[in-house]
Amino acid sequence: MDKEARRALLRDFKDRKPAVGVFALRCVGTGEVWVGPSKNLGQQPNAIAFALKMGPGGRLHPALHAAYAAHGAPAFEVLETIDDEALERFGLDARLKDRLAHWLTALGAPKVFG
Repeated sequence: MDKEARRALLRDFKDRKPAVGVFALRCVGTGEVWVGPSKNLGQQPNAIAFALKMGPGGRLHPALHAAYAAHGAPAFEVLETIDDEALERFGLDARLKDRLAHWLTALGAPKVFG
């Protein structure tokens, strides 16, 4: 790979925007579901895994920690992505909150961060 192609790839990587949306965590053992919003869906599984390994007492729902202790890591699933290009920056938070409320109702699930 020549220098110019490498620079172009690096520039494209830096210019990419993270995916914004709503995700679910499903306990494999019990089928329980928790729903949460994210402004960076690509990074979210690592953040959740780290928080679970740190143990209870953090931002995650206590029942999620209990399910993790009993059944292992939950499955991560992207429920919906939001196109932030169509929204102004201040409108993104409201849209994310609205979609989170929809999925909480649709799945009858508590929030991940509770």
